[in-house]
Amino acid sequence: MPDRDTAVLHDPVAASLHGPHAHLARRHGRAASYLAEVASFSTVTAHPEPGAWDDLVELLGVDAFADLFNCPALPPAHWQPEFALDGHQFVHTGRTPALPRSAAEVVELGPADVPEMLDLVERTRPGPFRPRTRELGTYLGVRENGALVAMAGERLRPPGWTEISAVCTAPEARGRGHAATLVTTLVQHITARHDRPFLHTAAANAPAIALYERLGFTHHADVTFRGYRTP
Repeated sequence: MPDRDTAVLHDPVAASLHGPHAHLARRHGRAASYLAEVASFSTVTAHPEPGAWDDLVELLGVDAFADLFNCPALPPAHWQPEFALDGHQFVHTGRTPALPRSAAEVVELGPADVPEMLDLVERTRPGPFRPRTRELGTYLGVRENGALVAMAGERLRPPGWTEISAVCTAPEARGRGHAATLVTTLVQHITARHDRPFLHTAAANAPAIALYERLGFTHHADVTFRGYRTP
């Protein structure tokens, strides 16, 4: 797999909003955010000029939730912290070991599947997911007896890279290899278009980390996911 510039992974939200996802962005001055029904993430530049945080307040509104993901810059001290979560960023090595795969058929999910996708996210809590999140990229699923029981898809798109996200399996369908099958299939799709896969996980999610390492991902950086309330 060809080398990729990893500098864009330092601030993947900004790189996505100013690159492949520009059509899904809303902007004000030096601040940018995804359209509200697509994703919650917002950003300013890594080294914001005076007034950049005011631009984000103008964009989001007063007393609004600002999901800064792992933005390199921190807002002013008077912004109210909502959460901070330690995490890891992983990049794919280009080698996917052979693992037992689910026998279920993998299907591409479309607009008609959104209600089931939202229900699965509500039950499994893989991370932020909104009614138009599937517009960020390809989303794949597994059905059992007609019901959606597992899902994974593409989220951030900094140039040359595609993030795999929303990896989730309903409790009643775990242990059947669905997550490994979906992630492996997405890796194949992403590399076929000459991007390189990457992903994020909470530092405390040991089962997910073990799975991703078995699927050919390696630790690239420690990150902290942060959210704030605008003043």
